[in-house]
Amino acid sequence: MIFGWAKGAAATAALGLVITLAACDRGPAAGAADAEANAKAAGFFMTSNARAEGVQSLPSGVQYKVIQSGPAGGESPDSNDLVRVDYEGTLTDGTVFDSSFQRGTPAVFTLDQVVSGWTEVLQHMKPGDEWIVYLPPEKGYGEHGQGPIPPNSVLVFRLKLIEIARTPGGGRVVASANG
Repeated sequence: MIFGWAKGAAATAALGLVITLAACDRGPAAGAADAEANAKAAGFFMTSNARAEGVQSLPSGVQYKVIQSGPAGGESPDSNDLVRVDYEGTLTDGTVFDSSFQRGTPAVFTLDQVVSGWTEVLQHMKPGDEWIVYLPPEKGYGEHGQGPIPPNSVLVFRLKLIEIARTPGGGRVVASANG
């Protein structure tokens, strides 16, 4: 059985309710200088942050800090699963660029519809887990940035995995943070 949230997931994703932001153009000279400065700042941030209390690093450079753990024994999603998450994305200075928490509506998507850092980290989470996730630029929007996100920015997400369902066709709910 697929819960009601999963029925419209394809339409939700198609409408861009995931993390799709409009592109902006500030000019090539400003963009190149910003990208270079941001790359240096990102490297410094990620190196320093790796030593922060409770921060763990994946081999790819993605870092996370567990805020809350879900029920023991839960399954993690794989790359074909449909997930429902709440999230807030910020830059390292705290500027919020997107938040499902603020909208009051969790996002629903498959793991191939988001930046590679999300795809990777969500496959380590279980329903009910809430983590702070630190994505180096190459695991986010990279040297081009996206909308209000400057090029080569570290992205910081408060990410809560609410529920997992197999993609349509399987139709079986795998796990839920709510029981």
